[in-house]
Amino acid sequence: MDTAATPTHCPYCALQCGMNVTPLPQGGAEVTERPDFPVNRGALCGKGRTAAEVLSPAVRLTSPLVRSGGRLVPASWAEALDRIAGALGSVRERHGADALGVFGGGGLTNEKAYALGKFARVVLGTSQIDYNGRFCMSSAAAAGTRAFGLDRGLPFPLEDVPRTGCVILVGSNLAETMPPSLRFFSELRENGGTLIVVDPRRTRTAEQADLHLAPRPGTDLALALGLLHLVVAEGRTDEEFIRERTAGWPEARAAAMGHWPEYVERITGVSVPQLREAVELFCAPESAMVLTARGPEQQSKGTDTVGAWINLCLATGRAGRPLSGYGCLTGQGNGQGGREHGQKADQLPGYRKLDDPAARRHVAEVWGVDPDALPGPGRSAYELLDALGGDVRALLLMGSNPVVSAPRAAHVEERLRSLDFLAVCDVVRSETAELADVVLPVTQWAEETGTTTSLEGRVLLRRRAVAAPPGVRSDLEVLHALAARLGVEKGFPADPEEVFEELRRASAGGPADYSGITYRRLAEENGLFWPCPAQPAPEDESPSGNESPSRSAGPSGSASPSGNGRPAHAEPPAHPGTPRLFLDRFATGDGRARFVAVAHRAAAEEPDAEYPLLLTTGRVVAQYQSGAQTRRVPELNAAAPGPFVELHPRLAARLGAAEGDPVAVVSRRGRAVAPARITSGIRPDTVFMPFHWPGEGRANTLTNPGLDPVSRMPEFKSCAVRLEALGPREQGGRAAGPVSGG
Repeated sequence: MDTAATPTHCPYCALQCGMNVTPLPQGGAEVTERPDFPVNRGALCGKGRTAAEVLSPAVRLTSPLVRSGGRLVPASWAEALDRIAGALGSVRERHGADALGVFGGGGLTNEKAYALGKFARVVLGTSQIDYNGRFCMSSAAAAGTRAFGLDRGLPFPLEDVPRTGCVILVGSNLAETMPPSLRFFSELRENGGTLIVVDPRRTRTAEQADLHLAPRPGTDLALALGLLHLVVAEGRTDEEFIRERTAGWPEARAAAMGHWPEYVERITGVSVPQLREAVELFCAPESAMVLTARGPEQQSKGTDTVGAWINLCLATGRAGRPLSGYGCLTGQGNGQGGREHGQKADQLPGYRKLDDPAARRHVAEVWGVDPDALPGPGRSAYELLDALGGDVRALLLMGSNPVVSAPRAAHVEERLRSLDFLAVCDVVRSETAELADVVLPVTQWAEETGTTTSLEGRVLLRRRAVAAPPGVRSDLEVLHALAARLGVEKGFPADPEEVFEELRRASAGGPADYSGITYRRLAEENGLFWPCPAQPAPEDESPSGNESPSRSAGPSGSASPSGNGRPAHAEPPAHPGTPRLFLDRFATGDGRARFVAVAHRAAAEEPDAEYPLLLTTGRVVAQYQSGAQTRRVPELNAAAPGPFVELHPRLAARLGAAEGDPVAVVSRRGRAVAPARITSGIRPDTVFMPFHWPGEGRANTLTNPGLDPVSRMPEFKSCAVRLEALGPREQGGRAAGPVSGG
């Protein structure tokens, strides 16, 4: 491979920042700026700058491993693949197809996600497939689909953010989770707009806000309803928009009116004057947005919580109009595309529903199988993990580390250990890989070509920039080899572009239509926003109320999403993609958005005398997700070497803990120990832990798997805990009592 720079994209968050990767003569690779990509304009966070370090053979897997004598030992690819195929076939023969589970990841490319879903349903014949994206934005997806008829993280490009009048940012610390995006919000304020941040902690993001609302964890639903109550009471609703473009308002309005300001103040801890100020800031300008992230979504009522924020947008006419709307800040690198193409328990490629007969017929025809042979919907992610060792006897896992990232992680680890067989495909020897019977070393971002879909709904081409170490194969090669060993010789090509061509056909006509997207167009146009059908709709029939092709505009206002002009194509002209959704109609049967009547309800687990405090979890700037890759980068480890427990000075004084003292956090599910970090930037009734680390500081040992009834999202963001101060060698401690105040 030559030493020229290859334009590609970061392997981490859903910004998918553009970067250049150059192989170095002495080995390894260098990451440099790529100013032409409009989302980051060359800017990279520390994770992106150091991403090439994980390419080193010194920190990653380069040989298959098989369990022998209780240890993982190197093996040939033939032996490893034979062992996986033999075990999957044996379990299926003894226990049936649904005894086989498949667990994917939101970092897999669209091609891998598509092939993995097809492999589960066609080769294994199992319904038991889901992925860790269920832990990311599934509540927002469910709420968006319920309200708008379609789920795409952002229905507009990020470049619209600085041009709106106000943004309410709910439960996102994007200054740490996706730092290059912060400039859009800084530009918003420079342009005279305002930023409201909703977070129980005064984060780096909250410090940038014009108004910071710090609700008690788990009360975002009440907060949104309280704001809507004030909108109605103060006569700030957009009656014309409600009448012409929505349905269900009377019921939603009645539900909101039961949440008067003083009642909401008691629930949330946010004062009535702050509630009124938030309404004034949001309603005063002509345009405004609400953007949510994991804070309101990772709750046992996350779908209704997001629905309440959507109701606020609809009631004020802040949706389906330029520079306005509701959007979700997707977390994982391909969290959007990962669920669109079939690795989610209830979905088929193109964001089709698995229980829709027409969808089954379409996809089955592309796959060359009988629609009746396709299994139905399976278990959601946590429910699948909880079933391991019981109904599900063997698991194939790709690109996920649930030993660290799943809620009630000690229980999940126990279920993984109870399996008859576990196979893991990963770049590094993760905590989950350590439990496996077979571990396969697979290629990563810069060593393979494939597509991802960013938080904007922009489909991007990640290009191969460096050669993989000897002994490493791609996930597509793994699925090709396993399918052949299990009796399916065709339909699982190892070439990513060939897989993408099939994905295009499978997605054609679906909500997430990629049929007009090709690798060549992605390379020439710097990405394309879906839906992008193979042929443009007539100007008076723009799909799903999106910008019609005649007036579709990318980040520079041109006909191409790249702003560089669209290359000539044979007639009919290629569809330019859809940067902005819902401007003419919503993607529902009648084109109207749906209000949903929702009411505040308690979290799945509230504090009590035994567990008087609330724990919330999240990320820090130098680590990513379970940390399986970033914890192998010295610069990032120096910046964030391990877990900590963030607590208010009043709580620390009550506990008798000083900065850096070990503190035990105890929930009904287990116990975690980490140093105290004392700050007045958190509520006195709340503690915070980042979730990137395994071992005794594993935050997800504590978290509650209480599930949202619609999205099946676990309640990561709120659970009841108590604290114990520990001496240097003490195993016990003294419990902290309840703390009042907000």
